[in-house]
Amino acid sequence: MSTLRETGPGLAEAGLVAPVAQSHAANLAVLPDGDLGCVWFGGTQEGVHDIRIWFARLAQDGTTWSDPVALTDDPERSEQNPLLFHAPDDSLWLFWTAQHAGRQDTAEVRVRRSTDSGRSWDEPRVLLPADEVGGVFIRQPVQVTAEGTWLLPSFSCRAPATGTWSGGEDTSAVYASTDGGTSWSRHDIPGSRGAVHMNVLPAEDGYLALYRSRFADAIHASTSPDGVRWTKPVPTALPNNNSSVQATRLRDGRLALVYNASSAADASHRRAGLYDEVDEHGALGGRERPAVAVDRDTSGQAEDRQAFWGAPRAPIALATSADDGRSWQRHPDLAQGEGTCLTNNSRDGLNRELSYPSIVQDARGRVHVAYTRHRSSIRHVRIEPDWPGWQETR
Repeated sequence: MSTLRETGPGLAEAGLVAPVAQSHAANLAVLPDGDLGCVWFGGTQEGVHDIRIWFARLAQDGTTWSDPVALTDDPERSEQNPLLFHAPDDSLWLFWTAQHAGRQDTAEVRVRRSTDSGRSWDEPRVLLPADEVGGVFIRQPVQVTAEGTWLLPSFSCRAPATGTWSGGEDTSAVYASTDGGTSWSRHDIPGSRGAVHMNVLPAEDGYLALYRSRFADAIHASTSPDGVRWTKPVPTALPNNNSSVQATRLRDGRLALVYNASSAADASHRRAGLYDEVDEHGALGGRERPAVAVDRDTSGQAEDRQAFWGAPRAPIALATSADDGRSWQRHPDLAQGEGTCLTNNSRDGLNRELSYPSIVQDARGRVHVAYTRHRSSIRHVRIEPDWPGWQETR
């Protein structure tokens, strides 16, 4: 168990540690009973077949997290990118992905459902299988429209014409359900090559989506009148390092965004790919392609760009917007470090990233953030409404 400890005025932190070498990709949610839930994936290393989904909870009046428990256990696939969804009928859904080794183009989305706020679960089942387009991947929470349509943001992991999946051909889509998750229709996002981890948010004139960029340039954004028809994602003024971002709508109307304030411009080296240390069978000892110095030649065409891996994954920055993302006010960073991610090896302390932040607000107005710390643990930060940082800018 892990207990929250005050780290400054209006701030408290805790570390969530599963009994495995690697922990990554946390997602937070307020559970139907008011507790705070956190899910993430953990095992030996991302892409290895012992990676599975872990879950812990924090009572709404408590300060100590429960011991993490594993919710999945497929010995043939790497199970990744979980998210929790508090459905309108007060059931709790767990979504996650399952892939063969480092081939995200084989990923399918699976689901389990709980009717007692995550204390027990039904059997896992496949919700969205890989198809002719590629693997189906998720990262961001379900959004429910005013009309009751469920929107599940996703991205298609496409293998190139030659070679294995590297991420540069990925595109985004939203799956919509009008029958409470029984059936889903897919709606592709136009012009979304390289724009992934679509984060759908309600906006004044419909919906706003924020995206991670595979090309490690900037956070991208698009808009929709109904959550189904979307404009082409375009760059914002905020940097992105080909790592996840997440935003939520606060009770005061502002958007709150957590992200890494870095990009490829901050990188001295880049790595060949995300799974360059995992072989085709999901075991360590892959292609052993070392990181190389960054080539600053920008003369190539945009359509020829390749995914950029290895830009520093730090700091954990916090920004708010009062105008639906048209402008952002940056607040004090929640965590700082070198952000080294030229390897996923957390067993030997070689990975030093601070990444994949998730953010929610609870019924008391407290904001909770969870993020990966060095791929060895999940860090939880609780921010009180009177935190001085809400008034500070940088």
